[in-house]
Amino acid sequence: MRFKLLTMFAAALFLSACASKSDENAGGSNDGTAASTDQSSSVSSSTIQGPQPGTLEHLLVNVGDRVFFGYDQSDLSADSQKTTEALAVWLNSYPAVTLTLEGHADERGTREYNLALGERRANSVRDYLVALGVNPSRLQVVSFGKERPAVLGSTEEAWAQNRRAVFAVN
Repeated sequence: MRFKLLTMFAAALFLSACASKSDENAGGSNDGTAASTDQSSSVSSSTIQGPQPGTLEHLLVNVGDRVFFGYDQSDLSADSQKTTEALAVWLNSYPAVTLTLEGHADERGTREYNLALGERRANSVRDYLVALGVNPSRLQVVSFGKERPAVLGSTEEAWAQNRRAVFAVN
């Protein structure tokens, strides 16, 4: 019982402290406007900045860095097309950026087959980007086949994560 009362008291104290702080910042005096201006400038200079535009981190936040494929498939699904379309818009916003499109496959199949499949997957993304107006000289294609799995394991879930094309900013 005492613990409940103590918890309720602490919560009420916390909320009242927050309320009085915002009331002070709202300001009712002539100096309130200047105080809020000073505070907003200090807040804006200390706010956390997002990733630098045109970097891999910026691409990850705004578009993502990969698309996925079905088993033994290299054609883009509807979701993969949407992601690739967003990538084309992002690339057109940063004309100096070049990309490497990495094709990957799951562990099933021979090394040679998976290298060819990974290349078809990366080329599928490349061809769609070019059709959307991206200069082909800004795009490189490389296949890693099954050599660089994103997820280790011999399950359908792991295999699905490994059937992908990844966008790497150069």
